[in-house]
Amino acid sequence: MSEDAPQRHAVIRRADCPGDLGWVVMAHGELYHQQFAFNPDFEALVAGIVGDFAMKHSPAMEAAWIAEVDGERAGCVFLVADDQPGVAKLRVLLVTPAARGLGMGTRLVGQSLDFARAAGYRSVTLWTTDNLASARRIYERFGFALTDERPHQGFGHDLTGQTWTLNLHSTPA
Repeated sequence: MSEDAPQRHAVIRRADCPGDLGWVVMAHGELYHQQFAFNPDFEALVAGIVGDFAMKHSPAMEAAWIAEVDGERAGCVFLVADDQPGVAKLRVLLVTPAARGLGMGTRLVGQSLDFARAAGYRSVTLWTTDNLASARRIYERFGFALTDERPHQGFGHDLTGQTWTLNLHSTPA
């Protein structure tokens, strides 16, 4: 970045402003269609995740964050309880193309893992597809390990679904 280039202002905040949850659904639908040609089934999946969070999340155990760059929404992540006690799920990580390269994905995942540790979770798991290489690099950097991989027909494509897991007690904060 040159000395003359303006400094961009980037923050991570809770997803608690009007429009945040709708933005998460819209951004996923639009961006995943543009970048990966995912069909509306993907947006419906995200809408279900966001709707469940909105209707019944436990603030002590679950949270969502929005990344903003220069006052505009530019990313998101959710941390929700899994069905297994002591296990959380990282969900709907996204960083818009305009905000990539600013470390927002790393900051969002770091924020969610800090929350998971403080909430007392033993581990965090996530499900993704193998074509999301940038997100996978973030997960690997935090110590997530690939624990399951299998073919997945969805969102209009033949994909490989992946489950990644992080043991919070064996990795540094």
